Amino acid sequence: MRFLFASDSFKGTLSSERIIELLSTWADKIFPGCETLGVPIADGGEGTVDAVITVTKGEKRQVAVHGPLMEMAESSYGVFHQDSAIIEMAAASGLPMVPTEKRNPLNTTTYGTGELIRDALDQGYRKISIAIGGSATNDGGMGAMRALGIRFLDKEGKELEGAGSDLAKVADIDVSGLHPVAAEAEFTVMCDVNNPLTGTDGATYTFGKQKGGTPEILDELEAGMKNYAAVIRDKLGKDVDQIPGAGAAGGLGAALCVFLHATLKSGIETVLDLIDFDGLLEGTDLVVTGEGRIDWQSAFGKVPSGIGLRCRAKGVPAVALVGGMGTGAEKIYEFGVESIIPTINGAMDIEEALERAEELYSNAAERMFRMLRVGMGLK
Repeated sequence: MRFLFASDSFKGTLSSERIIELLSTWADKIFPGCETLGVPIADGGEGTVDAVITVTKGEKRQVAVHGPLMEMAESSYGVFHQDSAIIEMAAASGLPMVPTEKRNPLNTTTYGTGELIRDALDQGYRKISIAIGGSATNDGGMGAMRALGIRFLDKEGKELEGAGSDLAKVADIDVSGLHPVAAEAEFTVMCDVNNPLTGTDGATYTFGKQKGGTPEILDELEAGMKNYAAVIRDKLGKDVDQIPGAGAAGGLGAALCVFLHATLKSGIETVLDLIDFDGLLEGTDLVVTGEGRIDWQSAFGKVPSGIGLRCRAKGVPAVALVGGMGTGAEKIYEFGVESIIPTINGAMDIEEALERAEELYSNAAERMFRMLRVGMGLK
């Protein structure tokens, strides 16, 4: 009997690593002598770098970068397999890095993310994956590209800094200074949204409010983003509004596609490929996945759906052990997950559930493995 444990963390309560420990403990108690393997999993959001380097036995590289407000900050990215790097833009340009009272997407920049990319290229990494969730920015990716040597110029030929407020000032783009080995690298962008760069569903109006944008600020940014898109179209011959996902991370998705020829790919699919999840399924009898709360959204690019589809393709059953179930949770059955087991075992409010998260998970794991043992004995 071989079990594979591949669960997302329960944010704020249980890490993927602790979940693996609890599952392994109860698997061994109920099925003595069984084989267990655990891999931490993330879907391209927080914890993605840690998950990938843990499974691939990689390491983190520490780098000093400029944060969203061009302040100096300590950051890092993951390296593995000698030629590969994985970057979380939130580690250099993330919303939590900006104090609430200073959040204004006119003032923030992705420059630090570009510095992480530049360092990875300088260190010889040529397969670079970039998770672009959690940004504080709406600069169209100008800051990141500027850190890589591209110059964005105003109508007088003066180079712009690359913050959101500069979008409206862009009149020309000089790509001649792009990092010399960028063309040799393969970039994958971990992105689970299809928002265009501009318009009502674009970067500014969809995501700008949570970054501190008032209605007036958003209107100014949208006008600037339309100008930016027009300059890219006129100078480089590329219509960024025709690229699904260009609006991700305040337009960083557009910049990575246009200037670095990146491929946009689902976050969970990218992670599963990087850790060779299909190979881990060989010889596995059951996979246990999960997340803190499962609902209809879990079927769209989240850990349980990504795991379930891979398991179904390989003929390996999968179940989800979760903190709670919301509306439409049963949709996950269409994605290869055979059953959902919630950890909640009685009436309680959310505060109690969070406080008792480990106890409740352990209890649910025992119940799950006991039921599996009963099922194996049925005729």
